[in-house]
Amino acid sequence: MLDEEIISCYRCPRLREYSENVAKIKTKRFKDWNYWGKPLPGYGDENAEILIVGLAPAAHGGNRTGRVFTGDESGKWVIKALYEFKLSNLEYSTSRDENLILKNVYLTNAVKCAPPKNKPTRQEIINCNYFLEKEINLLRNLKVIIALGKIAFDSVCMVYNIKLKFKHGEIYDLQKVKLIASYHPSAQNTKTKRLTWESWIEIFRKAIILTNIKN
Repeated sequence: MLDEEIISCYRCPRLREYSENVAKIKTKRFKDWNYWGKPLPGYGDENAEILIVGLAPAAHGGNRTGRVFTGDESGKWVIKALYEFKLSNLEYSTSRDENLILKNVYLTNAVKCAPPKNKPTRQEIINCNYFLEKEINLLRNLKVIIALGKIAFDSVCMVYNIKLKFKHGEIYDLQKVKLIASYHPSAQNTKTKRLTWESWIEIFRKAIILTNIKN
């Protein structure tokens, strides 16, 4: 299974070491948590028409909880937006023990391990692109990819062997799939209003229109 292959990956020693160290040291706020501390597979509907690609697990988010976009500020924005469009049964996701059910959506990251300072090297991005390509190929009904941030955007382009210029809100043609570029819903972008809730929801509205999903 692809999930097992991702979890057991040691292609990037720096990232594995960092993820494991964070899991051991923890942070005061989550000192009682049993951190995941390993590469993080994607999560969602295997028949999804929409794929959302982020940068990487947050050190104390996905790297802690063991599920993508779970337990951090970015995850709050992603899951809440999906809930608004009835693509998630939960409005918030804080633990992998919750019964989060996604409809027509699959979530993943361009890089599967938490990187120091959220900055993977180019080689680490290339190493993980192998897994992103596999995930994309497994989603047989895929129609739209939402790339969150430039690294995720460039990683998707790498899979399709094409070079495109990132522009928030832009829609691109990738063979049979549409690619939508969005700023990442990181605290840095949302608190500075570079990404507002209205412009964030508009990204999802575009994806719904392109897939013709009816809820």
